[in-house]
Amino acid sequence: MGIFDEIKKKLSHEFIDIIEWLDNTNDTIVHRFERYQNEIKNGAQLVVREGQMAVFINEGQLADVFSPGTYTLNTQNLPILATLKGWKYGFNSPFKAEVYFVNTRLFTDEKWGTKNPVTLNDDRFGFVEVRAFGTYAFKIEDAGMFIKDVVGTDSHFTNYEINEHLKSLISTRFTDTIGEANLPIELYAANTNELSDTCLEVMKPEFSSVGISLEKFFIENVSMPEELKKEIFEYSRLNKLDLDKLTKFKAAKAIEVAAANESGAAGAGMGMGMGFAMAQQMGGMFNQQTQTTTQAAGNGAMPPPLPTQTQYFYAVNGQQAGPVTYEALSGLFAAKTIAADTLVWKQGMANWSALSSVPELQSLLGSVPPPLPNN
Repeated sequence: MGIFDEIKKKLSHEFIDIIEWLDNTNDTIVHRFERYQNEIKNGAQLVVREGQMAVFINEGQLADVFSPGTYTLNTQNLPILATLKGWKYGFNSPFKAEVYFVNTRLFTDEKWGTKNPVTLNDDRFGFVEVRAFGTYAFKIEDAGMFIKDVVGTDSHFTNYEINEHLKSLISTRFTDTIGEANLPIELYAANTNELSDTCLEVMKPEFSSVGISLEKFFIENVSMPEELKKEIFEYSRLNKLDLDKLTKFKAAKAIEVAAANESGAAGAGMGMGMGFAMAQQMGGMFNQQTQTTTQAAGNGAMPPPLPTQTQYFYAVNGQQAGPVTYEALSGLFAAKTIAADTLVWKQGMANWSALSSVPELQSLLGSVPPPLPNN
């Protein structure tokens, strides 16, 4: 082989390009293969590795898309680009086109969360606010669509750039989904798996519309204000505890807290007022029992049966509660669980009436002292 043949062979090898992308990052989704003036030689080698797609763009128009493999670029494997360029019988080297490599691997452990509280309308607790956060996983499903609709001319498109858009989309669809679920508020935290599956199905079409496949979606936590948590816990216990015993316990605790409050005269006065109310009720019951026993002993006869206590129903948060005895109702009033305008009913009453309008209950109103006069 002569020297000119060697030079010719060497020059022919120099004209053959190798187009490939070795990803050394963890967050790159799209990388544009940079060439001088975007020139590609006839017969160039295109290497697309596993977890990649290669997309050719001609003057802003989507052309050919290549899956993993090694290709020799010519008119046979560039049919769309050949049509756009008007190549009928082959093309002259070099030609211009932009080549984008798209990372199609699974991007996992992506974080999402509600930026603002989500307002829900619960039948028992009214309007409540909840927050939620979790993780999701996605991958590029349609590389051409993704570049055309999302990436545009960005030469180095990262995970961070798409995440902001995806998190906003997730937050919006999550809000709609839990609002339409219409579950009791305490069940949201207990049914995160079911809600996660539902949200995944709702959000998949939104992701697919821009060439992304939402593979996994998890709700890790649904949180609510501490005050609401306490109400929910107390409400759940009401279904398992004896209401009469519970109200007596709450009344006793309220008296204990008020009596121990040394922050001012108002707290002491309230504690004394509730203490006097309970003392009067207990004293009246003791006196009545003593008189009955004395009369029975004087007459030498057995005492009559104890009178049946009146049972009262009352309304709290639009729900009927009870029945409870007068003493239990007094304890509820002292603990401020009910008030003077609370609706009550007993057997014999035609309609529900405010507590303050029932004659035998008006004595409860005096169990709380009036405000101290101004000096």
